[in-house]
Amino acid sequence: MIRLRVLGAAAALLLLLVLLLASAPAHLLSRLLADTPVAADGLTGTLWNGRASRVRLVTNAGALHLGEVRWALRPWSLLTLTPRLQFSSDWVDQRLRGVLELRGQRDIVLSDLQAGFDAALLRHVAPVSLTGALGAQVEKLHLRDGLPVTATARVTWQQAAWDSPQGLLPLGSYALDVQSTAPGQLAGTVITLSGPVRAEGQLQLQQRDYSIAILITHESTWDPLLREALALLARPLDAGYDLRFDGSLPSQ
Repeated sequence: MIRLRVLGAAAALLLLLVLLLASAPAHLLSRLLADTPVAADGLTGTLWNGRASRVRLVTNAGALHLGEVRWALRPWSLLTLTPRLQFSSDWVDQRLRGVLELRGQRDIVLSDLQAGFDAALLRHVAPVSLTGALGAQVEKLHLRDGLPVTATARVTWQQAAWDSPQGLLPLGSYALDVQSTAPGQLAGTVITLSGPVRAEGQLQLQQRDYSIAILITHESTWDPLLREALALLARPLDAGYDLRFDGSLPSQ
């Protein structure tokens, strides 16, 4: 009987702590984000259900604007110590929707993720001016210490073009289908959906090590500027260009 009372009291205390945490004002997040690359303004609501009027992520290439961000915490997930929240982000034509679950200090699981971005954001990872619409549909992405453990996703690049010194050069529309082959190992297949520049190949990721092998061809005559640019990155072949990269992701 005493044991049941102790367990009941502990459960009631845990529930009270959950309710107090979830009902805390959202502006407390500004303190938690103080020493991180994330800046949030206009925080309203609670940690349970809140909104930030503007969120920015600082990168080496400048600030990445996420715009208005809303979130809704599923309260019962706190009882299992795996906080789960639904979030959305809107900034001009940029959008992000999904569900995020925290599993301890090392694991993050994203699911039902839908994203759309301007391809100009690629400047944050590559020093080249590109246009088009990037999209992502992520069924599930499990990250551990920032590295993928498992993933099922499709990434698209619609109406891709290179903003060359002589104007826009149309490339095409492409898709990358990603699947897990084993824990910590991902395989991606690049396909061409449409367009004059064809890209077909494979991407592999094993822990931090990655490899990229893509054959790039053209339906008709190559633009001289595009040919010159590709020659800096890929090996010329009779059929086109062989783009290959191997390396390791940076450690945290």
